[in-house]
Amino acid sequence: MNKVLCPLALAAALALPSLSLAHSPIFDCSDNGDGTISCEGGFSDGSSASGVAIHVQDASGKVLEELKLDKNSEITFKKPAGDYKVMFDAGAGHQVTKAGKDIVQ
Repeated sequence: MNKVLCPLALAAALALPSLSLAHSPIFDCSDNGDGTISCEGGFSDGSSASGVAIHVQDASGKVLEELKLDKNSEITFKKPAGDYKVMFDAGAGHQVTKAGKDIVQ
């Protein structure tokens, strides 16, 4: 019996890390060139990110705006002055931050 359980336990242990990677966050933003920024989010398994929190922060980390992705997993907001970053926050292990300097047209 132990000869059967060991391979099954090993197979389950090897499969678990791949399951945790199956739901990785995907987040991208672009500068619209008109003073606004548009962002889109999702998950690597195709899940919607509708309702996921978006935090627009200044360089010190102070939250300037708290938003949520719409039904299409998108958001558009006014581009902040100075250095800023945008965080996709779907909970622990599901956060992605984009620096404003990396958000281009």
